Amino acid sequence: MGYVRGVNASSPGRIVLLTTSHRVAPGILSWPAWQALHGADRVLCADGAHPQLPYLREAGVTVDEAAPTAQELVDACAGGRTVVVVATGEGEPRLTDGLSRLAGSGRVRMPDLELLPASYDLPGARLLDLVEVMDLIRRECPWSSRQTHEGLAKYGIEEAYELVEAIEEGDRDALREELGDVLLQVVFHARIAEDHPEEPFSVDDVAAGIVAKLIHRHPHVFGDATVTTPEEVRANWLRAKAEEKQRTSVTEGVPLGQPGLALAAKLASRVRTAGLDVPLPPGEGVGYELLALAARAEAAGVDPEAALRAAARAYRDAILDAEKNADRTED
Repeated sequence: MGYVRGVNASSPGRIVLLTTSHRVAPGILSWPAWQALHGADRVLCADGAHPQLPYLREAGVTVDEAAPTAQELVDACAGGRTVVVVATGEGEPRLTDGLSRLAGSGRVRMPDLELLPASYDLPGARLLDLVEVMDLIRRECPWSSRQTHEGLAKYGIEEAYELVEAIEEGDRDALREELGDVLLQVVFHARIAEDHPEEPFSVDDVAAGIVAKLIHRHPHVFGDATVTTPEEVRANWLRAKAEEKQRTSVTEGVPLGQPGLALAAKLASRVRTAGLDVPLPPGEGVGYELLALAARAEAAGVDPEAALRAAARAYRDAILDAEKNADRTED
């Protein structure tokens, strides 16, 4: 493939700042990036260990290891030349600041400046950063390196409750933060699992498992099934789940350690969904009354745990008001 460049002696030339993402495999660059690299008069990179360099040189691109000043770069473009700068991970702030000062001085005829992203992060790419950071922390941190699944279990519960609170409070900033904390628990446990001497697995295994599950349980999205209502989607989900789990009882998979109201509602939901006729057990006392209330709420489509939390928050607000009134009375 040939490249024809016209050189205009009076032209100040062109500077192309080529940026790449470390989250994309080296050598995978956009077509405009390859065109710019092959069409440049010079290609410069300040980092001799830049991960892209072996692939650029393999493709026939000559790359000079150099870190020119802004003025040197402008001079290199004189006569209509094009210079491509392969940016380091920091983005070349010293160089770009210097070019800005030269341009602002009004005393230098500046080349055309172009920022050319050569590779882009895909959605979810920052998760790779999280996995990398977690791996380093697991290896280097005296506390994290000693953690076990059992020791972290309580934090998973706490973070899940804080996430629920952020949702119920409608706090968007808190929601984003708590989602991150829950995600940390997943990645942390997956990293611990890698160290198991007999049955290790990684975060990729975790992700592969949930991807396979989602595809299997959404035949209307990934297959030829047709649904028109949320109820049909739920029916497909439950049918696929039953095929996967092959459970002998509707109570299997219901964690008994969850809060009482949620547990009661979950059992009632399993019974209703399965079409079973199981009367509530007779008994006296608050526990049986709460069981009946939870079952009634579930049948009405109300989450009893969330309803009780909402009532409790209203009670908390009433307590705060009473305390404020009491303070004003004392004053």
